[in-house]
Amino acid sequence: MWGLSASELAAGIRARRFSAREVMESHLGRIEAVNPRLNAIVTLDAEGALAAAGAADRRPAAGPLHGVPVAVKDLEDTAGMRTTYGSRLFASHVPAADSVLVERWRRAGAIVIGKTNTPEFGAGSQTFNEVFGVTRNPYGTAYTPGGSSGGAAVAVASGMVPLADGSDLGASIRNPSAFCNLVGLRPSPGRVADAGPGDAWNPFGVLGALALTAEDALLALSVLAGPDPRDPLALPEAFGGTLDGDVRGLRIAWSRTLGGLPVEPEITAVLDAQRATFEELGCVVEDVEPDLAAADEAFDTLRALAFAGAFGEIADRVKPDIAENARRGLALSAAQIARALALRGELFTRMRGLLERYDFLAGPVTQVAPFEVETPWPRTVAGVEMTTYTDWFRSCSRITVTAHPAVSVPAGFTGRGLPVGLQLVGRYRGELGLLRMAAALEAATGLGRRRPQL
Repeated sequence: MWGLSASELAAGIRARRFSAREVMESHLGRIEAVNPRLNAIVTLDAEGALAAAGAADRRPAAGPLHGVPVAVKDLEDTAGMRTTYGSRLFASHVPAADSVLVERWRRAGAIVIGKTNTPEFGAGSQTFNEVFGVTRNPYGTAYTPGGSSGGAAVAVASGMVPLADGSDLGASIRNPSAFCNLVGLRPSPGRVADAGPGDAWNPFGVLGALALTAEDALLALSVLAGPDPRDPLALPEAFGGTLDGDVRGLRIAWSRTLGGLPVEPEITAVLDAQRATFEELGCVVEDVEPDLAAADEAFDTLRALAFAGAFGEIADRVKPDIAENARRGLALSAAQIARALALRGELFTRMRGLLERYDFLAGPVTQVAPFEVETPWPRTVAGVEMTTYTDWFRSCSRITVTAHPAVSVPAGFTGRGLPVGLQLVGRYRGELGLLRMAAALEAATGLGRRRPQL
């Protein structure tokens, strides 16, 4: 059963074609078989998961994910279950309460089986830390799955769980989804409530899920979204709908570089082949290179500002990349911060204007293919030097600054058999339309059905 989607598992449990315990045993067996090679799930409560599955079988289905196993990113608090944030400073930390996101998983009937690996405090798009080590890509264990939701991506892609949550500030849902051939949605700010620490008004960091299919991504968002008084950005309405809809006639702004970014030729070659898929679906595709370069300054400045608040006092006890970000944030002037805030507003308006003329912007999720797992971050992309550990995922961070939702969809494989994702950007708060387009691409290409051979 470990190969089935979350939607298939939920329907099967409701119809009593199989039990929640059978589903759990299947997934725990898969974890035992492949996790030692991949290191995706770093805390596992097998006994508790089996007990919860047995309890689920003894009561009527009470939610859309009744009895379905999920794993939680190790940045989200889980009551009574170790939560380290990927940092040796919290290596033995056990929270007393669930985060808002975990509350919603449980309310939907999902069973939390454990925690997925993340870089320290989720910083960086490569998944490794001093507590648990490195997580490996199931499509090639010599390569990274990306990050920071790398453990979540690997757990889903390899069949350890059918669904897992992630968080995305610069690229952290989209990047590992692309590297692991998954559907990964970065929702609009406030779509999924978050009452975590830090600036509650900051729209950069959002929560979401990584899924095998667009249908599962919709299912996950429907249970995770909704208002919560603990989050001032939380949208007031619930989220739902269907993936039914005709995509013929939709207008696609096709961007090869998202405004002049360096992109490795093997990525461009894979994505170029998908342009014809849109046309075969009846979409109108036009070449567009949006002016998003100013997003780099806004992202770097406002990210550094957030890191100064979060890590300024412990900069000597965290990894050097985080410490450098915090020090940069502490050195910012009021004028630099004001300029970054103004640029953020301009970038939102610019993207909104583009998406008044087009239904979606399509471009690369990542500028590189999965790289060797021993490499913390790429030093060059297409011959261009990367000066910091955030430079190489500008193709995602530029979209973050605009506050528009984006989804990574499987787009093909490199010559080495490594996955490549296509990024679709939709209208503000237009997640349902994005997932409908993702579902149409998924059905047309069948690329998401290619699973890793382990």
